[in-house]
Amino acid sequence: MKTETVTSRSDVIARRSFFISRIPLPLLPFFLFVGFFLLWPIAVLVVRSFKGKKNEWTLANFDAALHGPYFHSFVSSIKLASTTALSGSIIGAFFAYVIYKYAGNRLTVILDSISAVFANSGGVPLAFMFIAAFGMQGLVTKTLKNLGIDIYAGHFSLFSFTGLVLVYTFFQVPIMILVFKPALHGLKKEWSDANSSLGGNSLTYWMRIGIPILTPAFLGAFLLLFASGFSAYATARAMTAGNVPLVPLVIGTLIDGNVISNEANLGSALAVGMIFIAVITMSGYLLAQKYASRWRTK
Repeated sequence: MKTETVTSRSDVIARRSFFISRIPLPLLPFFLFVGFFLLWPIAVLVVRSFKGKKNEWTLANFDAALHGPYFHSFVSSIKLASTTALSGSIIGAFFAYVIYKYAGNRLTVILDSISAVFANSGGVPLAFMFIAAFGMQGLVTKTLKNLGIDIYAGHFSLFSFTGLVLVYTFFQVPIMILVFKPALHGLKKEWSDANSSLGGNSLTYWMRIGIPILTPAFLGAFLLLFASGFSAYATARAMTAGNVPLVPLVIGTLIDGNVISNEANLGSALAVGMIFIAVITMSGYLLAQKYASRWRTK
């Protein structure tokens, strides 16, 4: 009996030791950081989204988020993110190909550094830069006006949805360059040689080899740009002062309580909706990256 007890205890200790040995202890601080600053705030946010003004459990916040002006803010944010992601993807993919095809190693390093700086440009400094350049009294605006071109003669305004598309595209393009260029480097020279040896031309290569292989990477980059444009806050806040109904701006207004008081829980419901859309988007991005990685060189 005692022998069986000792054996069972030794088995438990062995299992615990095996479990502890499987935990990557050097990554424990990272897991704690992610848990405290990401998972815990999300959990609190979800709980608050189901709370009413009197701290009662309710679905009224989600009902309001899916109707009226709050739902319209989701539509506007998705429209803005889709438009800037599409324009940024196309322009960025073109520049990435030009850099990949014609730039040398030294120039590529310089262009990558510049792209990284532009990709991380945002917030109030980016808004100020565009206002100083394309505002009604901006340097570019005045220069074009002296040449007989008045960009404000029609319906264009930097402080509108169109202006946001222009500003967002500025930092979406360099993100696309950085994300998409590794996929171009994954194109093997053997594929081009095989295409030539079989009598194919450049059009045949791109239609049957290049584009099909690059499509998953392009779609993944597009989804990444969509998530970037969908969640941006500071630039839109500085550019429009709330004139364009975007979900991040509406959430900021509800939490601040400057216009509508005691609606912070409604803002939490809107934030949960943003998280839901972001999870779907990033899941598609990871899936696309999984398919794209099959063709990359090892």
